[in-house]
Amino acid sequence: MIRSARLAALVLLASLGLSACSSSGGGDGSAGGTVTVFAAASLKESFTELGERFEEDHPGTEVTFNFNGSDSLAAGIVGGAPADVFAAASSSTMARVTDEKLTAGDPVTFARNRLAVATAPGNPHGIDSLDDLAAPGLKVVLCDGTVPCGAAARKALAAAGVEVRPVSYEQDVKSALTKVRLDEADAAVVYRTDVRAAGDTVDGVDFPEAAQAVNDYPIARLENAPNAPAADAFVAFVTSPEGQKVLGKAGFLAP
Repeated sequence: MIRSARLAALVLLASLGLSACSSSGGGDGSAGGTVTVFAAASLKESFTELGERFEEDHPGTEVTFNFNGSDSLAAGIVGGAPADVFAAASSSTMARVTDEKLTAGDPVTFARNRLAVATAPGNPHGIDSLDDLAAPGLKVVLCDGTVPCGAAARKALAAAGVEVRPVSYEQDVKSALTKVRLDEADAAVVYRTDVRAAGDTVDGVDFPEAAQAVNDYPIARLENAPNAPAADAFVAFVTSPEGQKVLGKAGFLAP
């Protein structure tokens, strides 16, 4: 009987130990702690929601974001900035990181995005196409050519044969959109997802040349991620059906 009691106690202790390990790492057994995600500015709304859902599904895990222009984020990663995950707004920007062998495996395309013209509510200047952006006196804002939204805008304008002289070049798509929202510009070439996120503060104008300048959005866990288990779990969540549903609701195209 003494031997049976000892055996039962050992089984109980082992069970408690396994339970503690499971609860400390979230529902799927992944590590808790903080996971730092560097993400393109255009992902702010959708990734903020994804981060909240991820934290609910993984108790003990906190997601922190650095939203900025993809080129600035890539430069920071190459320069040694500590991060777990990188989500870029173009494959060429991600290549700056993969070329330095700073990702753990190949990046995965999780979404696509296309451009639109953002105008003030009611479209007071009657902008219907890219041609209208060349109108004399019209104040147009573009993203800088080093930023994915700027590179895509240049490609679309070239396809339309339109030359635009912007009043400013912005370092990320949110800054370009803000110029219109603050009435500092009449129009900005941004992503359709940003127009949707802005609600009734802007109007959006689609144009056919956008189909020739669609950006792929890749995501990857970084090789030197401080929290690799949580980083892998977050990447998996973004590419999961639930993650894709959130991105689709925001206006992103399926990969």
